[in-house]
Amino acid sequence: MVVSSASAQEQTTYYSILAVTPITDEWVADYIPVVNQRVAAHGGKFLARTSNHERLEGNREDAALQIIIEWPSEEAAKAFVSDEEYRPHLQARTEGSVSHHVLIKGEDALAD
Repeated sequence: MVVSSASAQEQTTYYSILAVTPITDEWVADYIPVVNQRVAAHGGKFLARTSNHERLEGNREDAALQIIIEWPSEEAAKAFVSDEEYRPHLQARTEGSVSHHVLIKGEDALAD
């Protein structure tokens, strides 16, 4: 049996790390159901969405919410961010909060 190189390659998991501090809550009620649906539609899975967190190092101001989303690929994560159904909700969140979103490749680039 011959396995193509594309199917033999493992896809790399990616993680969205978000720090969000709402400055208004007007957007939240409409945002949550849509983000839940659109994340799932792109193969994403929430690993954490919580205000229960503790800074162990550094001195930056803590966000109210810390969010971690696991993605099956970089393409899936980027497709979610540019999703037409999500776009107005993303705009509402960014206008109604201080938000930072980082996409991290699931790799250990410093391993031997």
